[in-house]
Amino acid sequence: MGEFENKVYVVTGGTRGIGRAIALRLGAERARVAITYRRDTEAANGVVAGIEAVGGRGHAYQVDSADFAAVKDFAKKLKADVGPIHGLVNNAGVTRDKAIFMMSEEDWSTVLRTNLDGTFNMARNFIVDFLKRKSGVIVNITSVAAMKGLAGQANYAASKAGIIGLTRSLAREAAHAGVRVNAVAPGFIETDMTRGMPQAALAAMVEQIPLKTVGAPEDVAETVMFLLSSRSRYITGQTVIVDGGLTI
Repeated sequence: MGEFENKVYVVTGGTRGIGRAIALRLGAERARVAITYRRDTEAANGVVAGIEAVGGRGHAYQVDSADFAAVKDFAKKLKADVGPIHGLVNNAGVTRDKAIFMMSEEDWSTVLRTNLDGTFNMARNFIVDFLKRKSGVIVNITSVAAMKGLAGQANYAASKAGIIGLTRSLAREAAHAGVRVNAVAPGFIETDMTRGMPQAALAAMVEQIPLKTVGAPEDVAETVMFLLSSRSRYITGQTVIVDGGLTI
């Protein structure tokens, strides 16, 4: 039996991009994977089918991670449905890119609530059980925007920087119980958004990356798998950057 087989992992925002790649990678290790999503039931069902096609067991739950009460109910239901949770990947996030002089209060609060509050809400509602069992791993998805700073992304960069601070604090609080908390900071990753970019803009971005290529969601998924596994047993409170050298 492999390390992940029959263990239960939660991946928030698991219907596309990085979240989908993580969910499928866990499925390939025969894990039980519960993905969360907000709206696209068809896409969620597709990911569940994909998880099961590669040997895992999939579950999909419609929940808004920015809603604390909804997350609390989800955590209770999931535990009743599948038993103890072994790992949590906080991936759900949104963008509302605008220069700050054009950014509305709603643009700011929507991004902070989804990205930062959502990470807190999930961690808060799962970590108590981890601490009681003295077992569990959390991986939070942040971004190189938290370190590099990108024009038009003040709200996104602030939310992702907050996730790094939250990760470090949680790691200190949970270490006594053997619970590890780390973060992964992706750089420029190929997603639906980047595929729709004008070729000139895409080429200009790639030129800034020392490895001269865009990353794939699977590159991030492999790093997350390492941090979820016992191979990283002596790593906690860290942010692993996956960016092709962009932040050098």
